[in-house]
Amino acid sequence: MTDATAPDHPQHQAAQAPEGNAGQNGNGNGGKPPKRISPRARFILRALLGLAVLVILIWVLYYQFCGKYLESTNDAFVYADSVTVAPKVSGYVEQVLVADNQSVKAGQPLVKIDPRDYAAQTAQFQAQIDAAAASVDAARAQQAEQKAAIAQARAQLSAAEEDARFARAEVERYTPLAASGAETRERLTTLRNQSAQANATLLSRRAALEAAQLRVQSIQAQVRQAQAQGETARAQFDAASVNLNSTEIRASMDGRIGDKQVRVGQFVSAGTRMMTVVPTDFYITANFKETQIGLMRAGQPAVIKVDALSGTTFKGHVESISPGTGAQFSLLPPQNATGNFTKIVQRVPVRIAVDAAPEDRKVFVAGLSVTVEVDTKAAGKSTGEVH
Repeated sequence: MTDATAPDHPQHQAAQAPEGNAGQNGNGNGGKPPKRISPRARFILRALLGLAVLVILIWVLYYQFCGKYLESTNDAFVYADSVTVAPKVSGYVEQVLVADNQSVKAGQPLVKIDPRDYAAQTAQFQAQIDAAAASVDAARAQQAEQKAAIAQARAQLSAAEEDARFARAEVERYTPLAASGAETRERLTTLRNQSAQANATLLSRRAALEAAQLRVQSIQAQVRQAQAQGETARAQFDAASVNLNSTEIRASMDGRIGDKQVRVGQFVSAGTRMMTVVPTDFYITANFKETQIGLMRAGQPAVIKVDALSGTTFKGHVESISPGTGAQFSLLPPQNATGNFTKIVQRVPVRIAVDAAPEDRKVFVAGLSVTVEVDTKAAGKSTGEVH
């Protein structure tokens, strides 16, 4: 029995060994079955896939009905219609009444220039006005005197006319008497001489009356001349008063002082830049691409994000759109009709009004960079592009 069974044991082991190796090579798991995904993990994967599909669907719907009508740009800045403060007259600065960054009200004094030269000019022209008024009064007094002289000349002329009439009558009466011999010819000659003298006196009185009347016209011309001199002096006085008042420079609007360059004792000429008044009414100039303004209209709402105020947004609206691109208003506009042409997307300035309370406007500073997003959906509805 022992001899019969012994040889068979090694062969049995040899026959089983390849089966074990074959099992290891075939499964790669040492004979273990492959792992399956658990139902919970499969549920999580399906939920994540469904959530991703839902997010994509929501994004597509949002873009289709809203997102594609939102036009934004970061090429936008805060602007204010600042006013440069400059004197109208020249002179030495006597007082500087404001400090850097100070808030001012319209009409508030900013700078005072030494007014003495302009005050002296004003007084000089006032004296000329008074002198012209005195000349007018003197000429009118002469005019009144001349009227009296005319009345006197008229009376003398009337007397001369009466004397001449009487002398002629006497000559006519004595002529036939002298011819008949009733009166002497010497008497007639004397009467004729008296008549001639009366006529000469009459002519003299008439000439005196005409001269007196012409003198009235001359005096009236003197009155007009004095009045014209008075008006000239008054105009010069008004101009001098304007210059005198201009020595006190006032703020033209509410705002804050910036870029102050004036000092006490400095000589300033007319037009010298002394400071700038920056108003509190700010607006945004956003330079949109030409491909973004097709549906942009005045009145459309906008959202403003200031780079200096992270996370803070302000509401606004489109106030107006520039009639030309920024390149058209540059110092040297491009001329594309010559040379090689490279197409560049143009920028169109759009003015955005800030719809914020006065307290919120205080955070705006001219020149700040902002990001603007305009909702053009309303224009899309009107043109039938919203489905």
